[in-house]
Amino acid sequence: MKKLIIVFVFLGGIFQVNAQSDIELISQTLMDYIEGSTEGQPERLKTAFHPDLNLYSIGKSGEVSVWSGKAYIADTKEGKPTGEAGKIISIDFEHNAAVAKVEISHPKSKSTYVDYFMLLKTEGKWIIIHKMYTKRTSNKI
Repeated sequence: MKKLIIVFVFLGGIFQVNAQSDIELISQTLMDYIEGSTEGQPERLKTAFHPDLNLYSIGKSGEVSVWSGKAYIADTKEGKPTGEAGKIISIDFEHNAAVAKVEISHPKSKSTYVDYFMLLKTEGKWIIIHKMYTKRTSNKI
C-alpha cells in the first residue's frame, strides 16, 4: 500500500508541474506581446503572433474592423516605447487551447484597452492566433 500512495503523490506532482508550466509558457507568450508592443520590439511580437493573425475591434460606425497582424507589427517602431503599460488579467487553458485577457493602459490618453486572445500550443510553444480588443468603459476587471 505504501508504494501505491507514493506513486499517486508522485504522479499528482507531475500533473501540477505540467499545468504550471503551461501557465508560465502562456504568460511568456503574452509578455512577448505586451512588452513587444509597449517597448517597441517588433521581433518579440513576431514570436508571439501566428503569421496569419488578425486583430478585431468595433469601428466608430459600429462595423467590425480588421487589422492584420503583419500591419500591427509593421506599425511597431523598433526601440520606440509607447509609454503604455500592460498586465495579464486571466488565463484559461485546456490541453493545447487557451484564452487570455490582457489590459493595456495608455497614461497620456488615460484610456485602457482590454485584449482578448485565443492561443494554441504547437511544437511545445503557445502562439496567439486571434486577438479582439475594446476600450474599457467601466472599472470592472
